[in-house]
Amino acid sequence: MPSASVDPSSAESHPETAPLSGHRFLVIGGTSGIGLALSSLLARRGASVVSTGRNEARLEALEPVNGISRRHLTDAADFDLVDRLVAELASDQDQGGLQGIVNCAGSILLRPAHLTSADQLAETLKQNLVTSFSVVRAAGRHLAREGGAVVLFSTAAVRLGLASHEAIAAAKGGVEGLVRAAAATYADKALRFNAVAPGLVDTPMAERIVGNKAGREASTSLHALGRLGRAEDPARVAAFLLDPANDWITGQVLGVDGGLGSVRSHGRR
Repeated sequence: MPSASVDPSSAESHPETAPLSGHRFLVIGGTSGIGLALSSLLARRGASVVSTGRNEARLEALEPVNGISRRHLTDAADFDLVDRLVAELASDQDQGGLQGIVNCAGSILLRPAHLTSADQLAETLKQNLVTSFSVVRAAGRHLAREGGAVVLFSTAAVRLGLASHEAIAAAKGGVEGLVRAAAATYADKALRFNAVAPGLVDTPMAERIVGNKAGREASTSLHALGRLGRAEDPARVAAFLLDPANDWITGQVLGVDGGLGSVRSHGRR
């Protein structure tokens, strides 16, 4: 029997454009970088997106994208604030409830341990680990009835020891442990938890590292594929993990890092 042909233009052949109409997602930290790329991608696929940020002016300055509404979130590490927002969205059945949350809030601190102050460590943990825990807590309280997906962000520096990454590796290592524990806790509620672990992505957050020629060249050389990440690279994988078509994936940390976490090449030829 001849095999059935597949139309390459079909939605199934192009997961980036497969429809997500009828689904609503919350993207925390969606005003720039990976969060903005993800919000735009989900909206193009027909999802309704609530995108939050800490800076009201930056939210207002965003180019309007159909399907994206915007909220001002003062502090994603504030348990009560995040809980109220998730509860409000999940209970609003007229708008379809809430099917997933992504935490794109975070920071980068590159400093050896002996030069890191207690305040710097506390802030790094707050921006990366506490915000993630806040999201997991709210999801467990308000999404466990209907199920859904939560995506957090780690870093390739957890898997690969990199100099001066002690604080951020500790924070993101906590995120990876959080993902696996939450995936186990809420599996019977059809609530999935996964993480994306990028290499260095060329976003405003990384400007201090790659904003000069020497820093950019040194950072690029660490990635076997010979380039820094683009915001769309991890955003596409986060969207994949949110998609209910991929609801047999939980407790995973997916590396989107140009090979940084696992590959050593001989250099570009």
